[in-house]
Amino acid sequence: MAARRRMSATRQVRSTNNSHRQEYVYGNTVRQPEAVPVRRTREQPKRPVRTSSRVRRNRRRALSMSLAYVIFQMIAAVCAVMICVSYLKLQSDMVDRTENVSALQEELTELTEQNDTAYNAVADSVNLEEIRSKAMNEMGMVYAAQGIVIEYNSPTSDYVRQYSDIPSDGVLARSQNAAD
Repeated sequence: MAARRRMSATRQVRSTNNSHRQEYVYGNTVRQPEAVPVRRTREQPKRPVRTSSRVRRNRRRALSMSLAYVIFQMIAAVCAVMICVSYLKLQSDMVDRTENVSALQEELTELTEQNDTAYNAVADSVNLEEIRSKAMNEMGMVYAAQGIVIEYNSPTSDYVRQYSDIPSDGVLARSQNAAD
């Protein structure tokens, strides 16, 4: 809004003071007057300066390239192209592997979800109270009371296969060297 007021005030001053070509600007900045462009006159083209044959020969030699330099540049260009191609191949492999990892993660998520669903279905289908009543009523199982549990010492290992009843004293076998 303030800029519009400033512009309209500038236009008014400009229109009233056309004879002096001055502008009145509100604010604390002073504009520098524009410089009048200098008119260029047509100049006569200068005669070319004659150069010696030695200078011309040196200029030609500087502009020309030797065979070794051209071969070096070609080898450098081929190496640069090979590096770019190998970089693009590595980049492509990385993108493929990232996509593969994403697909495997999605598959793992789906399988984990299916596994959890199946586990919850099995856990919900098992009624522990029904199993307890079937074991006690149909199979004759009873809770272990004090004195029914027999502890024994295995002389050979922690793993025991029971082929016959456990003796009442709890010892299955004794070594011949052991004292009675």
